[in-house]
Amino acid sequence: MIDHHASISALPTSASALPASISGQPTSISGLIDRWHSIGAFAADVGCGYEAARQMRRRERIAPQHWAHVVAACRRRGIAGVSYEWLAGRAAQGEAA
Repeated sequence: MIDHHASISALPTSASALPASISGQPTSISGLIDRWHSIGAFAADVGCGYEAARQMRRRERIAPQHWAHVVAACRRRGIAGVSYEWLAGRAAQGEAA
């Protein structure tokens, strides 16, 4: 019989032990939305519809009317660095592409 139990000590025990892409500031809109366990969970948390959230992720852009709810949801979840300025910067990147 083969024992497949992983060592518990190998698992991260705090947010600081997580890779920067998970514990640090998101680098993209899709990376931000991926902090939730599903697009539906993100949509519910920020108060928009599922399809709107899916399009935000696909377009890498969040419409300004959702920014206040996204910033508030990030604060509740402890997602650092997401502000109106950060969202505006992502929107400007999307327009330049």
